[in-house]
Amino acid sequence: MMLSATLLLAFGMSMDAFAASIGKGATLHKPKFSEALRTGLIFGIIETLTPLIGWGLGMLASQFVLEWNHWIAFALLVFLGGRMVLEGCRGCSEDDTPLQRHGFWLLVTTAIATSLDAMAVGVGLAFLQVNIVTTALAIGCATFIMSTLGMMVGRFIGPLLGKRAEILGGVVLIGIGTQILWSHFAP
Repeated sequence: MMLSATLLLAFGMSMDAFAASIGKGATLHKPKFSEALRTGLIFGIIETLTPLIGWGLGMLASQFVLEWNHWIAFALLVFLGGRMVLEGCRGCSEDDTPLQRHGFWLLVTTAIATSLDAMAVGVGLAFLQVNIVTTALAIGCATFIMSTLGMMVGRFIGPLLGKRAEILGGVVLIGIGTQILWSHFAP
């Protein structure tokens, strides 16, 4: 695969993580750059590993993976998004301290949910003559950059939206999940 095609693929695969990171950044109270880097790193590592896993699965059982990956991504994203919407609707009492950082496992789960499309791409790449390690690293680096940037964009959007930022972030995750499912069934 040519360098330009690899870069387009890498940044295309990072767009879900970018959108999710904006939502994550918006729900935090003035997230620090270190938190954006942490989020970018988690998303980047997961997004590097999933095409490798998909490539391995493609060598073994591509039909099963392609048949179910969109349902798994949809379910995870709707669950996480729904949880964010419910938290946002609960309202904020005076005792609530603004969230300063997201939990590690919440970020890992979100990263997995947004990277299942990269796993499916990895399955497809198993049938092409590509250097999967280089391609996976390009996808991971692009995701690291875009997720870190998304958190910082969310930092500026969050104060404008207040508690509604969490609702908006949840709606974005549900939208990403719905789009994944829709694109699988659309002609």
